[in-house]
Amino acid sequence: MKRYLSLLLLFFSFYGDAQQLSGISSRSEIYSIPTLNITDQQFLTGDKNGKELTVGGVLRFPPKPISQKLPVIILVHGSSGMGSNIDYWSNHFLAEGYATFSFDGFTGRGLRVVGPNQALLGRLNFILDSYKVLEILAKDPRLDSNKIIMMGFSRGGQATLYASLSRFNDLWNKSGTVFAAHIPFYADCTTRYISDELTTGKPIQLHHGQPDDYNPLSNCRIYVDRLKQANQNVELFEYENAPHSFDSPLGSIPPSISKDAQTVRSCKIEEKKEGELINLQTNQYFRYSDACVEFNPHVGRDDGATQKATIEIDKFLNRIFK
Repeated sequence: MKRYLSLLLLFFSFYGDAQQLSGISSRSEIYSIPTLNITDQQFLTGDKNGKELTVGGVLRFPPKPISQKLPVIILVHGSSGMGSNIDYWSNHFLAEGYATFSFDGFTGRGLRVVGPNQALLGRLNFILDSYKVLEILAKDPRLDSNKIIMMGFSRGGQATLYASLSRFNDLWNKSGTVFAAHIPFYADCTTRYISDELTTGKPIQLHHGQPDDYNPLSNCRIYVDRLKQANQNVELFEYENAPHSFDSPLGSIPPSISKDAQTVRSCKIEEKKEGELINLQTNQYFRYSDACVEFNPHVGRDDGATQKATIEIDKFLNRIFK
């Protein structure tokens, strides 16, 4: 009995410390990241003739680091910009002893949201941006260049998923390293790219809600099955009642309509030739004006799913960082 009480007190002491440290950074630094504005076709063909510009991000250090050279989790936002879920995850990881880098891919481009007009920014730009962030962080002697994780949400989740592809790393990643793992949340898995079953071999852990009508889970199931058939390191966690953006602390319950937001949930898009994204229903280049593009998907919160995902990710990172 005494042993049990001692363990219980130890647990609550640790839990209390973690709660007290949640959201606290010992140091924060703001970074400018030189990158390009390019179309998806340019990205897919390696065409670097885009508009040069600068985006930004915040590097935060934990109050109680887990090691001298720190692992870092890069957080990549979705079509509505940096929201409350970025803060949630950054605060959580800081309390766990990891550094975080909260990436802002919109402000430097003069954007705030792109949900109602996804054509404002090529969907693959965030992959290029993530490699540019990796270049900067990999040179920082305070950080472990072999333990940089990419985690993204919706549009950022799509970037996180496909930043794992060997083809894209060969084309654009000049950092001298690769992401140690990829954690996509409710990613868009609609588009099939050439050689998209060949990754860097680093682990991929997807998290997705079953009722998601913005980026349907069914498309990610199909893609994950193809990756598994190619012996890639991937797993998919599904949440029964979780809508799109379920990890947002400020999301609505029940889910509400994301007014006028575009979704490709009914489209079938495939890169038939290098750089050519084809709408398989029309056999023409895909455009956001195509009839398959629908509107008004739902977004909302599911605290239970967020807690379950947090537990799974903590275990995942513990395995990676040992």
